[in-house]
Amino acid sequence: MRIIAGEYRGRTIKFPKSKLVRPTTDKSKETLFNMLKKYIPFDGIKACDIYAGSGSLGLEALSRGADEVHFVEKDFKVLQILSENIESLNAKEYCKIFKMEALRFSKLHEHSKYDLIIADPPYFKSDIHEVFVNIMENDFLEKDGVFVIERSTQTQEIDEQTFGKKATKRLGDSLIYIFAKEIVD
Repeated sequence: MRIIAGEYRGRTIKFPKSKLVRPTTDKSKETLFNMLKKYIPFDGIKACDIYAGSGSLGLEALSRGADEVHFVEKDFKVLQILSENIESLNAKEYCKIFKMEALRFSKLHEHSKYDLIIADPPYFKSDIHEVFVNIMENDFLEKDGVFVIERSTQTQEIDEQTFGKKATKRLGDSLIYIFAKEIVD
């Protein structure tokens, strides 16, 4: 895996060997971030990568100009790889890791507000539905913030019911849902 664009372009990042983590391919990541350009500028934003895994998506946001990225990951072995990836980019001062489940994170009463939240949970992990509701109800997003969720085509029906909308884009067997308070066309 590699960083696609920005300051760290071309740098490789490690990926944990775990059935709990599913990598977003470089092609899908590039498509996702190209889509996001129409919703949000990356320069100076504060981002959050929920179900962070290797940190690939959050580190891509950092490389493209985010000032700060928070990562939420619970698995100890995966956290070690995430930490190594952050250190390999000398980006520790711009990153914060929350060692907890996404659901617990989404219930925090004292939290940051984010310009961009990316959630890429394991495909069949259904707590994303409650995480989504908590993030939206607990006001984690800035006024012009964007929340992106990547899911499987196999969970489309329940996801569309919970999220209240159809997927914004299909990438192979993934569906991308984008939630923005103010969408720029």
